[in-house]
Amino acid sequence: MTASDGYLLDNRQREAGERFDAFATLFDPTTFRHIEALGIEPGWRCWEVGAGGTSVVSWLARQVGPDGAVVATDIDTSRLAPVDHSPVEIRTHDVGAEEPPGEGFDLVHARLVLVHVPDRASALSSMIKALKPGGRLLIEDADPALQPLTCPDEHGPEQRLANRLRQGFRSLLAERGADLSYGRRLPRLLREAGLHEVEADGFFPMTSPACTALEAATVRQIRGRLLDAGLATDEEIDQHLANVETGAMDLTTAPMISAWGRKA
Repeated sequence: MTASDGYLLDNRQREAGERFDAFATLFDPTTFRHIEALGIEPGWRCWEVGAGGTSVVSWLARQVGPDGAVVATDIDTSRLAPVDHSPVEIRTHDVGAEEPPGEGFDLVHARLVLVHVPDRASALSSMIKALKPGGRLLIEDADPALQPLTCPDEHGPEQRLANRLRQGFRSLLAERGADLSYGRRLPRLLREAGLHEVEADGFFPMTSPACTALEAATVRQIRGRLLDAGLATDEEIDQHLANVETGAMDLTTAPMISAWGRKA
């Protein structure tokens, strides 16, 4: 998505690449573990929704091999060009507003996507529609309201400033229609949609270089929005970035809830 779509974090900004790299480091092992448990094998047809970066798409392509297919979609596909080769097909696509890019998929996966989609119900319905009977759906999304802090151990002024800026970030997301408690509802939503064998878990990374990189890139990316909304001053943002760059802060992210199920 781009800022012109009302999305807070523009994929074309330089910091977007840094954020995607941090997400890959933090969340790829969890994503890959779940997809492997769902039984992915050569020849599968997969739809990666809101792909953003390349790490999951490239991994899926290796798993399904030349006899499989990976359709990678996003509103903004600018970060996907490096994997534009067989068995990967890249399409510009809005999951909340357009018909799915085909049917009969063995796997449909979306990570950190639906929380930002205005019509989440339509998007989820579209993803399920695209599955073949017996196909697997894996949705992984954040739940910032479940754990709203950057620094749960708020023991000093640096941590209090970090948490105040995170609160500002969350308010900007909410203003743009993000559902900050979406992740926790995923198991129920998948059951209500008729999926079987629904399960879920959560992952909550703390205190890693990737958390530090993600925080710095995110704050730089939304700096202008924080200033325009009066949520922070230049001096406060500069101080927070300096605090982050010391590497001495125990930074976290919102928990990522993974939920999966099988289409009858």
